[in-house]
Amino acid sequence: MDTKLCSVCGAKWIDGQHYWSGTAKKGNELDLAGLVCNNLPDEKRQNCANPCKGMEGGQTWAKRLNKTNEALNKLDL
Repeated sequence: MDTKLCSVCGAKWIDGQHYWSGTAKKGNELDLAGLVCNNLPDEKRQNCANPCKGMEGGQTWAKRLNKTNEALNKLDL
């Protein structure tokens, strides 16, 4: 079994599959980049283990906020 751990955020890869550090659920490297890696200061990003760091796409905090606001608008809140 091949394992890799990011020393910056704690994300894990087991046999090439990314797992979130907080939940241990299967993850998506592009989402990890959009939510965590791409928001790191440059000096920390250099040590990031995510092969998708710096790539655009996937989930971002802005996208999550937009979906939350859309849901709230539907509820008229």
